[in-house]
Amino acid sequence: MTEKVTLAMGGGGKATGELIEEVFAKELKNKYFTSDDAAVLPTPAGRMAMSTDGFIVSPAIFPGGNVGKLSVCGTVNDLACMGARPLYLTCSFVIEEGFPIADLKLLVSSMARTAREVGVMVVAGDTKVARRGQADGCFITTAGVGEIMPGVSPAGNRARQGDTIIVTGDIGRHAAAIAVARDEFGIESDVTSDCAPLWKPVEAVLKEVPDVHVIRDATRGGVGTVLHEISRESGVGIRVDRDRIPVDPKVQGICDMLGFDPLNLACEGRMVIIAEKEREEEIIKILHGFEYTSGACAIGEVRGDSVTVRTPIGTETYLPEASTELLPRIC
Repeated sequence: MTEKVTLAMGGGGKATGELIEEVFAKELKNKYFTSDDAAVLPTPAGRMAMSTDGFIVSPAIFPGGNVGKLSVCGTVNDLACMGARPLYLTCSFVIEEGFPIADLKLLVSSMARTAREVGVMVVAGDTKVARRGQADGCFITTAGVGEIMPGVSPAGNRARQGDTIIVTGDIGRHAAAIAVARDEFGIESDVTSDCAPLWKPVEAVLKEVPDVHVIRDATRGGVGTVLHEISRESGVGIRVDRDRIPVDPKVQGICDMLGFDPLNLACEGRMVIIAEKEREEEIIKILHGFEYTSGACAIGEVRGDSVTVRTPIGTETYLPEASTELLPRIC
């Protein structure tokens, strides 16, 4: 096999077969992984959740992760937000001509490793090769199917006055890591992305507190966008305390230099959880038992009719909703 992706590898012939066997099947093989036109799968007995997402992050390999790992985490976390145990994933690769085979193998091995960690199976996929200049390295689209846990129904319209608002860790690290990796601002930092699969901690929380009201993945637009979405969907106000919002000092330093608000920076391994105030300590204790959510904490409550932030000096101000292009653009 050549060291770089060639157009022939997307043509459907021998080169395509070699690419699939040497790069994809070698890492992703499982009992349902198929070379047929569609995977044949057993269906769950209860309710199902399905999600799809595209990943075009640049650079494809960044501190703390890569677009392969990200593609699994993103769809797994979307299913987890609905209380769904991830069962099956499909993936579609659009690879630019000339993309290094070694980098492609890294992306696929990261996908496989993350899928095994979660317990989800990649069962089918597709590969296309774009001409040089038509794609920025490698784009991945994943679709996932999950089985919703019995008795749970988290949704964006279920927040209630008096509920607690919990974040599962420090915020904004993914966007900060991407900004540094692109080297557009001349900033040197060893900040890493928070990219992580969160199904296991979510499952543990829902087993003990099945009536969690809302779980939302804080990706594009960050925690601030999530708070506005929930406020609109539930018809409630939200207040968070700036002093209680966890931000890594490295991320805060980047924000101070570039004028970013951590609340508007993308995460790829953080969730916002809204539940009854009486269950706050129990939920946080459960989350602290998992590596990816060990920094979970409460940052505010559902109250009033608008989204506000209480400042360190005790004043309260509206949290503006982003209405233009968010920087740094992560996808």
